[in-house]
Amino acid sequence: MKPLKTADQLRKAELAQIHIAKVQLALDDDTYRALLLQVTGKTSSKDLTWQGRKALLDHFKKLGFKVKAKKAERSAPVVKKDKASLIAKIEAQLAEAQRPWSYADGMAKRICKVDRIEWCDAAQLMKIIAALNYDAQRHGRKTG
Repeated sequence: MKPLKTADQLRKAELAQIHIAKVQLALDDDTYRALLLQVTGKTSSKDLTWQGRKALLDHFKKLGFKVKAKKAERSAPVVKKDKASLIAKIEAQLAEAQRPWSYADGMAKRICKVDRIEWCDAAQLMKIIAALNYDAQRHGRKTG
């Protein structure tokens, strides 16, 4: 279950959506400000209340703005039992560093010349664990 967003996080996300809509709809600054004034009575999006942000986003949707969802992060790879403990170690290191599985895939591609971490053999997984340990030391995190 995802943690709930704070009011400030929600405000920032809505302001980001407003500016994405501005780009997606190809509005120049003068047109954008005129729309902002017409719909909300404000001259800057930073001055908008949550109702104003909602009204502006609804207006942009009427003009053709489409909200695109972020790609969902993938789950842990499924591997055979002989590599499961190594993958679990990598998963723990990624969690400690607050990094996604795509980071480990990138390391596998760079270090082992393999596109996905689940395609690495045990020796290659050990190299990735060593690289993650080195990264943890560099950033002052504990190493396993």
